[in-house]
Parts: sequence; structure tokens; C-alpha cells
Amino acid sequence: MALMPKRVKHRKSQRGRIRGNATRGNRVVFGEFGLQSEDGGWLSAATIEAGRIAAQQYIRGEGKLYIRVFPHKSVTSIPLETRMGKGKGEPEFWAAVIKPGTVLFELSGVSEAAAKMCFARLAHKMPVRVRMVKRGQ
Repeated sequence: MALMPKRVKHRKSQRGRIRGNATRGNRVVFGEFGLQSEDGGWLSAATIEAGRIAAQQYIRGEGKLYIRVFPHKSVTSIPLETRMGKGKGEPEFWAAVIKPGTVLFELSGVSEAAAKMCFARLAHKMPVRVRMVKRGQ
């Protein structure tokens, strides 16, 4: 099941702009290796879930996977071939706002080679450019 908030103050949010680099959540804290974004963008709840499944299948219960992002933003859309007006569309999916430098996933309890292979699989699923970082970098 894709991630989404239990409750929100406002059902529909504005798009906003992604400016600057991440100052929070930009270093590896829980594991030994992390997957850090190099670009800004939105990461949908479905994409986060796809990454989680790909990583879990690769590590097969050896190490521990930490997901460092959560989709708080509702993204709305109007149905295709609808006339102008009639207001803002309904929430279509939930997304996490990613700034450059945000650590998306972390791994612990695996070797560096295994972490590199696991993050290579994850990188194919991500809509932003990513790189692997170690703890303390």
C-alpha cells in the first residue's frame, strides 16, 4: 500500500517551487550507506513503494532498509478533455518534495558492494539523479 498521511489540515495544496539545497535530511543517520538526490523534484508515493520493494527483494532480509522521505503533498489533476473552469481538480496522488541533497533511502547491515548494487537497482526507479553516500561524508 502506498504511503499517505492519515490526516491533513488542507486536502489540496499549491504546487510551490523547489529552491535551494536540502539543509535537513541531507546526511546518513540511521544506516551506513545512503541514496542521496542530486536534483530536486517530486517523488510519488508509488515510486517510494516501488523502491522499497526493489531494495527488500535485493537484500533478502540481511540488512535493514530505512526510508527517509514521506509523501505529505497532495497533487491534484483535472480529468482529460474537461472544459476550463469548474475549479481545482481532485487529489490524484501523494508526493514527497525532494530538494537536492536529500537522503532518500539508507541501508545498514550489508557490505558496500551489496549496497552499491541495491542502490543501482533503486536509481533506475527514481525520477531524479541520485548517488550513493557513506556515513560521515
